[in-house]
Amino acid sequence: MSFQRFPLAVLSAAILAGCAGMHPAGDRVESAFVILGDDGAATARAITTAASCPAIEIDGRSATMTVRSPLSPIPQRSQAGGAKDRPVPVSSPVQSCETPLPAGARSVLVAGRALPLPVLEPKRIVVIGDTGCRLKGKEFQDCNDPQAFPFARVAASAAAWKPDLVIHVGDFHYREDPCPADRPGCAGSPFGYGWDAWKADFFAPAQTLLKAAPWVVARGNHETCARGGQGWWRFLDPRPLRPESGCDDPAMDATADYTDPYTVPLGGDAQLLVFDSANTSYKGFAVGDPRRERYMDTYRKLEALSAKARHTIAVDHHPLYGFGATEDKKTGAITLFGGDAGLIQAFGAIQPRLMPANVDVLLSGHVHLWEQVSFSSDHPSQFVSGFAGTAEDIVPLPVTVAPGSTPAPAAIVESMSSWIDGFGFMTMERTGPDRWTVVVHDRDGKERNTCAVEGRRSHCALPQVPRVLQH
Repeated sequence: MSFQRFPLAVLSAAILAGCAGMHPAGDRVESAFVILGDDGAATARAITTAASCPAIEIDGRSATMTVRSPLSPIPQRSQAGGAKDRPVPVSSPVQSCETPLPAGARSVLVAGRALPLPVLEPKRIVVIGDTGCRLKGKEFQDCNDPQAFPFARVAASAAAWKPDLVIHVGDFHYREDPCPADRPGCAGSPFGYGWDAWKADFFAPAQTLLKAAPWVVARGNHETCARGGQGWWRFLDPRPLRPESGCDDPAMDATADYTDPYTVPLGGDAQLLVFDSANTSYKGFAVGDPRRERYMDTYRKLEALSAKARHTIAVDHHPLYGFGATEDKKTGAITLFGGDAGLIQAFGAIQPRLMPANVDVLLSGHVHLWEQVSFSSDHPSQFVSGFAGTAEDIVPLPVTVAPGSTPAPAAIVESMSSWIDGFGFMTMERTGPDRWTVVVHDRDGKERNTCAVEGRRSHCALPQVPRVLQH
């Protein structure tokens, strides 16, 4: 769908069109990939610097992809998160293009590049999250150092595992502020919310994994409208891009900051249930905050969608049943904190369990580590896979928690496992109708821990993965 709102953008496209003949449109495709959305519907996406969308060939039949957002820089918002008080370079202009793929397509080429196609029953799934390089406030990661920012290496190792499907649990974009002049490790990094930062943070390092399998993407808090939401809507969200979405106009954020949940069938009476938790608050909602009702509405829709399959794996960014930890720098005392307070308020007002009854597993990110928690109470297993590239949380979680310690109301912890200070990815391999083998891999693909999932229960071989120096 064409996104026509900015005359200057259209003018830029017209000017650039005069130069388009110098290079074939296919040679200017920056990225091409497949996104899965409602009911598993597949869409081919391409991001190009050309004035026209590239050709797509589906089972030998050629067409031109449709414009999703026209060739232009991403416009700078009047309220733009961390970069709002300092000049931000205008980003390079790109055009986002798309084509829905028919079910059962056997071959898809975009500008001559073969795209990965969905399988009816994906058995091998990669789960990653929190992949970008942090440049914000007082926290700066050495984006130029592949040891400090190893996402490209993680992506290549995950691609070598040959997945049928990739799930990203949110927070793609982290380069919000300029690298300090005295920090060579990130010198020259693009920043802000335009294409150049998105390319450096996600699309360039993820290229091997984008070629390996279709993707299911969850929206993180870094993709709210006040942050990376404009790129999220142009490049990644599986739904049509409409004038009221897109995040270009802050007056429309009350619409663009929320999307409805959807399912992706996994075959064998199983499904993914994907929901957008981007704009929640870990502090909880004050009386009268409209977000509480918005997320209560999200829960009602989750309840209805969950009935479509017996075994449901929910996917979002914010853990409901996981732990994080903080350390007092003066005393060294470690304090655990639980799931997202805003979602617990909103979902818990309808269902104390927080998830519908047949949700067996929740996959999330947000906390920059890997974690598993299973319960003797009737709660889903929680897996946190937020360790693929962003500077990590290094305060250790305990092997076990004290009696009564819980991440969510009435959830009784039965077993837990964690890995801190180690970059990598998680895989899930299906072994039965509601059974999975989960493996934790380091950046090179080496196995660091294994877990068995049966229904809503899970258990891992190691309660803690030893911290090791990764090279």
